[in-house]
Amino acid sequence: MSDRPWSSTAPPGEFRTYISADETLKEFTLRAVILGALFGLLFGAITVYVGLRAGLTVSASIPISVLSISILRKLGGYLPPFGRPTILENNIVQTTGSAGESLAAGVMFTIPALIFLGFGSEFTFWRIFPLALLGGWLGVLFMVPLRRQLIVKEHGNLAFPEGTACADVLVAGERGGSFAGRVFWGLGLGGVYTFLMKTVLVWTEQPEARPSWFPGASFRANITSEYLGVGYIIGPRVAGILFAGGIVSWLVIMPAIKFYGQLAGNTPIYPSTIPIPQMTPDDLWRSYIRPMGAGAVAAAGLITLLRTMPTIISALRAGLKDVRAEGAGQSAASSRIDRDVPMRWVIAGSILIIAMMWVLLTFHPMQGAQTQWYQNLFAGVFVVVFGFLFVTVAGRISGLLGNSSNPVSGMSIATLMATCAIFFLAGWTAPNYAVLALMIGGVVCTAAAIAGATSQDLKTGYLVGATPFWQQMGLLIGVTVSTVAIGATLNLMNKGLEKYIPTPIPVNIQALPSGVKIERDTFTYQRKNYLLINSLGSHEIPDGEYLYDPGTKQIEFQWAQGIGGDKAPAPQARLMATVINGILNQRLPWRLVLMGVTLVIAVEILGVRSLAFATGMYISVATTAAMFAGGLIRSLVEATTKKKDESEASPGALYSSGLIAAGGVFGLLGIIINLFQDPEIATHVPGWFASLLRLPWRPDLFSFGPKIMGSLATSNLFGIFMFALLAASLFYFARKKLN
Repeated sequence: MSDRPWSSTAPPGEFRTYISADETLKEFTLRAVILGALFGLLFGAITVYVGLRAGLTVSASIPISVLSISILRKLGGYLPPFGRPTILENNIVQTTGSAGESLAAGVMFTIPALIFLGFGSEFTFWRIFPLALLGGWLGVLFMVPLRRQLIVKEHGNLAFPEGTACADVLVAGERGGSFAGRVFWGLGLGGVYTFLMKTVLVWTEQPEARPSWFPGASFRANITSEYLGVGYIIGPRVAGILFAGGIVSWLVIMPAIKFYGQLAGNTPIYPSTIPIPQMTPDDLWRSYIRPMGAGAVAAAGLITLLRTMPTIISALRAGLKDVRAEGAGQSAASSRIDRDVPMRWVIAGSILIIAMMWVLLTFHPMQGAQTQWYQNLFAGVFVVVFGFLFVTVAGRISGLLGNSSNPVSGMSIATLMATCAIFFLAGWTAPNYAVLALMIGGVVCTAAAIAGATSQDLKTGYLVGATPFWQQMGLLIGVTVSTVAIGATLNLMNKGLEKYIPTPIPVNIQALPSGVKIERDTFTYQRKNYLLINSLGSHEIPDGEYLYDPGTKQIEFQWAQGIGGDKAPAPQARLMATVINGILNQRLPWRLVLMGVTLVIAVEILGVRSLAFATGMYISVATTAAMFAGGLIRSLVEATTKKKDESEASPGALYSSGLIAAGGVFGLLGIIINLFQDPEIATHVPGWFASLLRLPWRPDLFSFGPKIMGSLATSNLFGIFMFALLAASLFYFARKKLN
């Protein structure tokens, strides 16, 4: 089979699937589904970790394909009854496993906004799980009627770059080689690097310089393996545009604010509650750059949607035409490779999702966010209408540009703006309606993210000759299983990274300032009861959640949850909360938002696609600097190697996938270690496991790096040197050919 003439990029008239429709191979087997589900759990957790830190995700299909080829082949060798895996089994593994990565992207971009909207105590697994599940199912089901139009009929017009590359990897894997070895090298070296840096603390994670001759500026880089790998995969062009956005924010706008703001003396300038002369670069970023970045990302997302409007309309028309034809019985599958999930499943599933959304919002509402039954029904219908629209958009854009360029956050912002505008006109502006709008946006965002990945997976299946029905079933299983890992990881990071910061602020609880509310009447910390109050958009108290002591009549601590902090800033989710709160309560600092909008317009006029620039402007320059380093490595590799056939797998991309996985896996390991080192957490772990944890445990059990390394552990130069060694390993493995 592997030596027959075949090309993934053959024109429509000459194209043939790698496995013909007449051949019957093992495909939807138990081992393929189980291995795919395990990969969905792993990569779902990794994507949550990387995405909350960087605000970006990278497709997991190729590394999953490579690992599947290696593992199933070993399994067949050691356990002969299993037999040699088929290419269609490996395709089911990557299809099922990739659902976790794409589902995580949609969930983490939106649902953590609950924390920023003042419902942080409601951010629990059982709030995350049903919303993620509904969005995932919706995205898979709505891609069913669109498959023939986008995947089959548009072959030759829509490239689906990740899907085509994944098919090439699967076919190459049939011939053997060192594909999996390259991923494992990245995972191993990146894992050692990450563990030594983040858990043992041998060197600093973020070298930084704040020169006195340039007040307000900060030169910094978050030298993690995952950012280096992401930068290599997205390439120098996109990484450079991201970094340019960071340079404009951190080295142009912030020093300008510091320069002119020194004239303000000790008077804070809205939206900050701290006088500008006393503000650190991080304070300037939080107070002034984030609103500008929010406007920039919103404008860039809408511009991207408008640019693709003709393709959206044509895909919608074609999709509806196919639905009507199948409903009339005119498009029954004529062969194995044309068999989809029946349309009646799609229609029944859509009705079920509306019903489940209504039940969730009506009978399990969030504390302090109850809404009427008819409003909840309205939300369910909105989810399906916007879901179908943006699933079509996501599938089309993924075909044109690739899933990594799928502007999921832009589509979510468009959904939220439309929903909030309707709510505002209807007079629904209370905090409970902000939660309702977020629920709609969260499910739609998840559906759009899943749809982009699903379209790539279905393209891979079309090229290799898979059965669409079994791929769609694998996706539904992958979505359902991965939701568990995603919800658990979000909770783990939120709890494991939280801090209680002493913040004494006198407050009159009987007359709270505008934008401040009581979130919970009882909150226990260090065996003492407090009132939990929330500030969002207040001119007097910075945004956040605080513990108020009725005895002293003042705020004693800020409860800085892990998500939203410096180690998991969740930039996209914060943006969603800003948009919702700004429209419903008219509290956006509109002048700053408009500055971001006009900057995006200027960038577009210069001929630069603004979405990457706006994202770079919004997230920390430390993140974009490390990514830019990865992009530079790729430029050096391409400049010093011969141009290869585009159908060949990239050794640098495979190694970078390992670096990304290492950053996620060992980063999560470090969080778990820190979590169990906390005596308050460890005492809640029952039984023998608790006693096992407490036997050798002490707060500095693993973090012995500073004792051994001394001043080198905090040295900027030593940290940069270690990052340079990791970059050198990427350069070496990217130039080393695959066997």
